[in-house]
Amino acid sequence: MIGLVVVSHSAKAAEGIADVAAQMGGGSARIVPAGGEDGGIGTSPDTIREAIEEADDGDGVVVLVDLGSAVMNTELAIEMATDVNASIADAPILEGTLNAAVETTSKKATLQSVVERAEEAREYRKLN
Repeated sequence: MIGLVVVSHSAKAAEGIADVAAQMGGGSARIVPAGGEDGGIGTSPDTIREAIEEADDGDGVVVLVDLGSAVMNTELAIEMATDVNASIADAPILEGTLNAAVETTSKKATLQSVVERAEEAREYRKLN
């Protein structure tokens, strides 16, 4: 099954997003939060790499990020990870993670299909 990693500058935000997506997305998705740095706000390539490696069961990992340096540190973490096929989804972090979690439950899910499903969330409107 494709694994998911939620990268946020806040550990609480990453954990909360992972919880919401796991509960609303069917519960069987492997979602690993990677947030905060040294107990504060920030992101760490080492923490993200560890989360990517934890989320991977051999089928690959899709990473969803909040902003700014989370993207840069995730790119670095993907380069550092050993034997993991990982991609960053360009999607809103909560809605994208929920979409991705639902997609991972499909027997036909691929790394690309999970990324695409997450990125569909860019088009969601909350108000008309």
